[in-house]
Amino acid sequence: MRILEYSSRFGEALEKRLESEAFPRRKLEEVRAIVNGVRTRGDRAVREYTHRFDGVKIGKLAVPPQEFARVRRLLEPDLLRAFRRVRRNIREYQSAGMARSWRKKRKDGSVIGEKVGPIPSAGLYIPGGKAPLVSTVFMTALPAQLAGVERIVLVTPPGPDGRANPWILAAADFLGCREVYRVGGAQAVAALAFGTGSIPRVAKIAGPGNIYVTLAKKEVYGYVDIDMLAGPSEIAIIADGSAPPRKLAADLLAQAEHGTGGFSFLISTSKRLLAEVARTIPELTEHLSRGDILTRAMEREVALVWVPGPAAAAELVNRLAPEHLEIVTRQPEKMMARIRNAGAIFLGEFSPVAAGDYIAGPSHVLPTGGGARYFSPLSVNDFLKKSSFVRYSREALREEAGMIEKLARLEGLDAHALSIASSFREAKK
Repeated sequence: MRILEYSSRFGEALEKRLESEAFPRRKLEEVRAIVNGVRTRGDRAVREYTHRFDGVKIGKLAVPPQEFARVRRLLEPDLLRAFRRVRRNIREYQSAGMARSWRKKRKDGSVIGEKVGPIPSAGLYIPGGKAPLVSTVFMTALPAQLAGVERIVLVTPPGPDGRANPWILAAADFLGCREVYRVGGAQAVAALAFGTGSIPRVAKIAGPGNIYVTLAKKEVYGYVDIDMLAGPSEIAIIADGSAPPRKLAADLLAQAEHGTGGFSFLISTSKRLLAEVARTIPELTEHLSRGDILTRAMEREVALVWVPGPAAAAELVNRLAPEHLEIVTRQPEKMMARIRNAGAIFLGEFSPVAAGDYIAGPSHVLPTGGGARYFSPLSVNDFLKKSSFVRYSREALREEAGMIEKLARLEGLDAHALSIASSFREAKK
C-alpha cells in the first residue's frame, strides 16, 4: 500500500472527491424511480422491487407471529446475557442526555417553557444481506422505546428463503418489537414514508443502510422526518508512533469489511508506523472470512496518510468529517480538543470502534458522507418533539406591549400590533 503525504491541496481535492461520490446522480435517479413507484403502486411495487433486487417473491410482507415464537429458542444463555448488557448500557447512556419538559417563571409573573413528548410512530431500517446488523435493532429501537414512541416498526431485507434474518427477529422479539416487515432497500424506505396496503406510514424513519437506502431517505425527507444520512461505513484513525500497528490494521479492516462506498483512513506523523500497518493489513486479510471485500476496499477505500503534525491531522479529519474517529495517541483528549467534525470519537488504545458498534452505549447509527458537519449521532432525542409554551401575566404584557407594537409596525404588520393592543386592553379590565 502506498503512503500518501498530506497538504492543504490534497485535503481540498479529497474533500471534493468524497462530496461528489456521496450522492451519485445515476443512483439518485434510480432511487427516485423506486420511490415514485411505491408511492403510486403501493404493495405491488414493493413486491416487484423485492423480487428484482433481492431475488425473492414475498406474499405477506409482515413477519407472522409464529416466526417470533420460533426464533425465541435461539437465545442461549451467553447470548441472552450479552443482549441484556447491551440493553442496560444503551438505556444508561441515552437516559443521561434525554430532553425533558421544563418551565420557568419570570419575575413579572410570565411563564415560559417547553413541552417534550414522543413522536407518534417510527420506522427503523435494519440492514440485512450478507451482514445482518442485529446490533442495529438495539441501537435504534431502544432510544425510540425510551422516548415513549407508541408504534415502532422495523423493516429488514428478506433472505434467499424469503424470511427475515432469524437473529434480527430474535433481537426484535427480545425488545418487544413485533411489527416487522420483510422488505429492504429504497422500496422499504418509500413504504414507510408513504404507506402501502400492508405497511402504514410512519412519522420518522431512522437507521443506517447502503447508498440506495440513504438516497431514498434523502428523497422522502419532507413527507416524513429522517434521522440523518447514514450510509456506508467510514473510519479515520489519528495515531502517533506509540500506537500498536496490528491494532490499527485490524480497526481499519473492521470498518472496510462492511463493504464498498465508505473509507478507512489512518493518519499519522510516523512514517515507520504507517509502513508497519501497510505490511500488516494483507497478513490479517488472508485469515478473514470477508477477504474478497477487504481486498477490493484496500485498492480504493483504505488510505495511509502521513501528516507533519497534530494540526494537519486535525485539519484533515475536519475535512473528512468521518463517521468514526479513533485517536490512538499519548494524549488522546488533547487531540480531541482540535476536532470539530466527527460522528463518534473513540479515545485511546483500548477503545476500538467495534466496542461502540455493539455494547458501549452510544448508538452506532452515525452520519456519513460528510454529514458529521451538521448531523449528530442517533439518540433518544431524535424520537422526541418539543412544543414551546408561553403564559404572559398582566404585568408582563403591560411592560412589553408597546415594544411589541413598535416592532410589528416596523414590519408593516398592523394586525399584529392591533392584536397586542387589544389583548392589552382586555388585560387591563
